[in-house]
Formats: sequence, C-alpha cells, structure tokens
Amino acid sequence: MNDVRIRRGTAAAVAAVVVAGLVTAAGPAVAAAPCTPRIQVLGALTPDTHSPDSVQTQGVLDFGAGNLSVGVSGGKPVYWTGTTLHRVPVTDPNATGRVLAVNRHGLMVGVLHGAAGTSLFSYRKGAAAVTTLPGGYGSDLEADVNDAGYIVSRGTSGGVVWKDGLKVRDLPVPADAGPGTRIEMVTGINGRGDVLGLAEQDYEVPETGQHLQGSHPVLWPGDGGPARTLAPSGGGTSHVQDIDESGRIVGYDWLGPWHEYKPFVWTPPHTGPGSSPGVLSTHPYGTFEAISATTNVSVGTAKFHPESMTLQDQAQWWPGSGPVLALPRLAADRPSTADAVTDDDRVGGAAVNAKGRLKPVIWTCASRQAYAPQP
Repeated sequence: MNDVRIRRGTAAAVAAVVVAGLVTAAGPAVAAAPCTPRIQVLGALTPDTHSPDSVQTQGVLDFGAGNLSVGVSGGKPVYWTGTTLHRVPVTDPNATGRVLAVNRHGLMVGVLHGAAGTSLFSYRKGAAAVTTLPGGYGSDLEADVNDAGYIVSRGTSGGVVWKDGLKVRDLPVPADAGPGTRIEMVTGINGRGDVLGLAEQDYEVPETGQHLQGSHPVLWPGDGGPARTLAPSGGGTSHVQDIDESGRIVGYDWLGPWHEYKPFVWTPPHTGPGSSPGVLSTHPYGTFEAISATTNVSVGTAKFHPESMTLQDQAQWWPGSGPVLALPRLAADRPSTADAVTDDDRVGGAAVNAKGRLKPVIWTCASRQAYAPQP
C-alpha cells in the first residue's frame, strides 16, 4: 500500500507445516530472513462475528516499520505493535473507521464516519489526537501515504495530495480524457511519488444525446510529468490498487457487484493493457490488493460469486511469475482475505476462526506457507 512495506491453534500449525512442503513444487519462493511460518492472530475489538456486511470490521491493511501494522478492528481505526492493539484517539467515541495506510515513520492516514459525516484524517503513532485533512472525502475507503509524508486520496474536488496536514496539490484529469471525466478514486503512492487512481466519464453529448460512459486507471508520474491514462486490462472496470518502487502496478478487473474479479498487473513503461497471471485454481475470481516494495510479491483474495459459494473466499499470494497460490486458512472452510504485503515476507489481512469470528491476522514467512490447492 505504501512504499515502506519492509511493504483488506494446532490445526493452523499443522497446515503451515504441510503447505511449506508444497511451495517448492508449486512455484518460486521469495527469499526472506529466518522466521517461523504461522498465522499470527492479533488483538481485536468486538464485534468480530463474520458476515458479508461486516467482513471489513477486522483486518490488517498496511505495515509500518518494525512490528507496526494498521487497519480496522470492531469497525474502529486501530494499529498494532506486534499483537497488541491500540485505538487511534478520536473525539467521537461512536465514530467508526479504519487506518488505511502507514509509512515507516509511523504517519498514518485513515477515514472516520461520525455524527458530522465522513472525514479523512492523518495520525502519527503516539500523538494525542488525529488531524482532519481539509477537503478530504474518504467515502471510497482509499488513501495512501509514502515515506516522504505525502498523503493521497480523493478529495471533495477530485484527486488531492496533502503534506503536514495541508493540501498541497490537486491531481488533474489526464489531458486525453473526454468531457465529463472526473477523478473517482486515488488509491496509491510509491516512494518516488508516482500516484495511482481511477477516472470516470459520465457525459451526454448535447447535439446527439449520446451517453459517453466509462472508467480508466490513471497514473500521475512522480517526476511531475502529465497525468497518463492507462489502457484498461479487459472488458470491465480496471481498479489499480498499489504500485511498487519500480513502477509495477497491481489491481483487478471488475465486471459486476460482488463477482467477476480478475487480478491484473501493469508493468513499466505502461504502454499497453495490463496482463493477468490468472486466478487461484480453486476459484473463478480474484483480486490483487497490494504489492511489496521491491520483491514483486502481490496478494489479494480469491472469490466466488456469493450466490454460488462453492468455496469460501481465500487469501492468495503471487510471487511475480507462475501460478497464483493460496495462503492457509485460519480454520478449515472458513474465509480469509489478504490486503497488505511486506518485503520481509509477511502478509496482512483477516481470517475467520473455527468459532466463526473474524480476526485480524498476519501470515509470517508467507512464501513458505503459500501452496497450490487442488481444484
């Protein structure tokens, strides 16, 4: 999610041992420092019962330096040091929200939903209060921060960049965009300042009544060059979700509500459409939500249509070549999702345990746990 990424029980231990032996045959593993492969369950606030409407009430969404991670628990914005949960101090105790991203200096960006509406905020680890970002939108639950302290998201006027709590730049619509185009989302920024987003056109030609409609991913180069419209990856809406230090972009195509997701990758110099490594062998759909800063590892979630749920959603892992692999579930036949990944082989997300409770989790030594499931 940001440029740091250093980066949505007994049975688990046995599963980790079994799948560790499968990854060698299934595909290349990422080199990592010595660690213990496991699914680390983090401290959580209630409610934590899993349902389609509450799947986002728990989860690790990004990693900072050391043992710092951020995300959501019990519907509240939180961060963790190791497995210890800390609430982000907010003035409205009834507000809900989440921390969306963090940099290596502990600067976070998140969204709050309270009595006064939705707002975007920044927060530095250890501070007494959050800072509301002027003109922040937040309702699309997308924002990012890089190690230089630049925060990006959609604002009320379009794409916006903030620094030190102040708005410093508007992100323009690409020059080749048609009439009626606006910035719909801003999703990521890397260390050199490349920014990702999505532009949407909705325009009726006065002379003919023709309705022009469509979405395109957008890249704002960190070198100050003009905004670029990226070629869509397929027939749906191409959501770009994250960008690494080399400029590799990951995301997914989306063809309908809650179904028909397909993971895609766009590689520099971004002159053509994205390409897909395919989906997990056991699932017809899937997403990429994050890519590691330098090791070319992408993570996301394998999916079924909710009305044809042959298998529950499952966190997935891709090393940059070969097939997409699965990460072990916290409990058999229970769903999981992956939203963040680090260069040191950790993956963050959420998983449902044997009691049916959704928990924020981290897969350590993820490359040694990833495996090719049997269709």
